[in-house]
Amino acid sequence: MQYEPIKKSVGNFFSGSLLMRKILYFLLDLLLLRAWHVKRALKRIAGDLPNDASVLDAGSGFGQYTWRMSRMNRGWKIKAVDINPDHIEDCKRFFSKAGLSDRVIFDTGDLTILNDTSCYDLILSVDVMEHIEEDVLVFKNFFGSLHENGTLVISTPSDQGGSDVHDESESSFIDEHVRDGYGIKDITEKLTLAGFTGIRAVYTYGRPGNISWRLSMKYPVKMLNTSYIFFLVLPFYYILFFPVSLILNVFDLLLTHKKGTGLLVTARKQQN
Repeated sequence: MQYEPIKKSVGNFFSGSLLMRKILYFLLDLLLLRAWHVKRALKRIAGDLPNDASVLDAGSGFGQYTWRMSRMNRGWKIKAVDINPDHIEDCKRFFSKAGLSDRVIFDTGDLTILNDTSCYDLILSVDVMEHIEEDVLVFKNFFGSLHENGTLVISTPSDQGGSDVHDESESSFIDEHVRDGYGIKDITEKLTLAGFTGIRAVYTYGRPGNISWRLSMKYPVKMLNTSYIFFLVLPFYYILFFPVSLILNVFDLLLTHKKGTGLLVTARKQQN
């Protein structure tokens, strides 16, 4: 199943005016459960960061998390990097129109060659590591790019069906993934190898979140892969199913999950 073309079409539809891009960010915040978990994690960390913190959005995509962080604290200086130059140019235009180019910069970049030594108080990486084969190298680059006592936050699929893969006979729901997901032990060991301490990994997308994801993402994308005519049907589909997804998201956020298809990981670069 092709997820990236659908994502690109949605991005193109909402690009252009400030209003349309803000609507896109609002909808992504509501629709994507991972945004709920990331938002809570950022709020918990924000109080420990200096008012003039330097932040890296590592794999910024549409820029929705850069937008969120730019509004959390107007003193933060944010750099957003992505390997896709189209995303970067589109975000540059939007953030310039929004009057944020003085404290938010976008740059095309490959995280495997990131060399911003001791630059950031916080690095956020959402739905990125499952796309990168050389993950330990990237984790080491993250470690080297953080200030002492800096924090890394990662949201990524787990190995318990995070890419909608449940056994060896299945293929990923998203063709662009190079791995189906991480186990808690696996990602903890790799982050430790990179030098991180204070590692905390918790499952997201437990049973309620997984059902919500199917209703709000998987089934609509499957329909759109069949025919773009379903773009006309989607508003009516979401009128029916979005309230259900919203309730399920609340439960997923509030509950502690023994297993789940997503992982939220925080790690520190502790001072020696």
